[in-house]
Amino acid sequence: MGATHPSYREHQNLTSVSEFLLLGLSDDPELQPFLLGLLLSMYLVTMLGNLLIILAVTSDPHLHTPMYFFLCNLSLADMGFISTTVPKMIMNIQTHSRVLSYVGCLTQMSNFILFGCMDGTLLTAMAHDRFVAICHPLRYPVIMNPHLCCFLVLVSFFISLLDSQVHNWIVLQHTCLKDMEISNFFCDPSQLLKLACSDASTNNIAMYFVGALFGAIPFSAIFFSYYKIVSSILRVPSSGGRYKAFSTCGSHLAVVCLFYGTGLGVYLSSAISHSPRKDAVASVMYTMVTPMLNPFIYSLRNRDIKRAMRRFLSKTI
Repeated sequence: MGATHPSYREHQNLTSVSEFLLLGLSDDPELQPFLLGLLLSMYLVTMLGNLLIILAVTSDPHLHTPMYFFLCNLSLADMGFISTTVPKMIMNIQTHSRVLSYVGCLTQMSNFILFGCMDGTLLTAMAHDRFVAICHPLRYPVIMNPHLCCFLVLVSFFISLLDSQVHNWIVLQHTCLKDMEISNFFCDPSQLLKLACSDASTNNIAMYFVGALFGAIPFSAIFFSYYKIVSSILRVPSSGGRYKAFSTCGSHLAVVCLFYGTGLGVYLSSAISHSPRKDAVASVMYTMVTPMLNPFIYSLRNRDIKRAMRRFLSKTI
């Protein structure tokens, strides 16, 4: 590969860059068929699981509520999130190529941040929905009306779009790159900034500021919502009432912990570990495992979803 691309180790002007090399998960030829099978099965399970939730919710009038409306949009975001990286990885393994075009890299990065940020903002909207349902049950139908739900989804989309474009803008500010090999299996924005010739500390400050702005604010809103929810539940006199109230947001809380837990775990592992390959393997957790597990969490812990799925599958079959 080095003989074919001798200029990859030299500093290059951005205008002359036409493609990047992705590190991938493994260079072992014997491991490629296993990786191909694993990635394909994870991708199909994720797409089918999320699609089944969308079809089950839309086919059951009883589930036409704000919570399930947000859940359908979360499933769509998860399908987009995993589709940003996995199909390209499968194609790379099949063609024995690690090359990604410059335009393709920026497009993948933009879509990855767009759908990843949408996951976080939609989880915030769902936390607000649970807060209103538990803390203000009598006013719930008035507050969480269809107009507000659609508005929250649109705001979620435009905030995520802004986040992806800000990342794009930061990357495009660097006109000189010292290497063309990205130490991951996808066009990771943090890895792209490491390739820049300019001072790394400035890049890191800019990226962490953007990450804190678009990541910490939704997390803080979710934390505040659950603080109010727990305070309200603890005032319920009977243990049965407390369990019933908390069970309505158990699935959402599990998905929040999975989403932010895996993201934080990958961040900490990349800060501690200096092995690019280990960082790439750790990235699998939040790029593939989280979107794959979300449908299982909601379907296994939610009677309404299970009932709707059974109805939909019985009608279809």
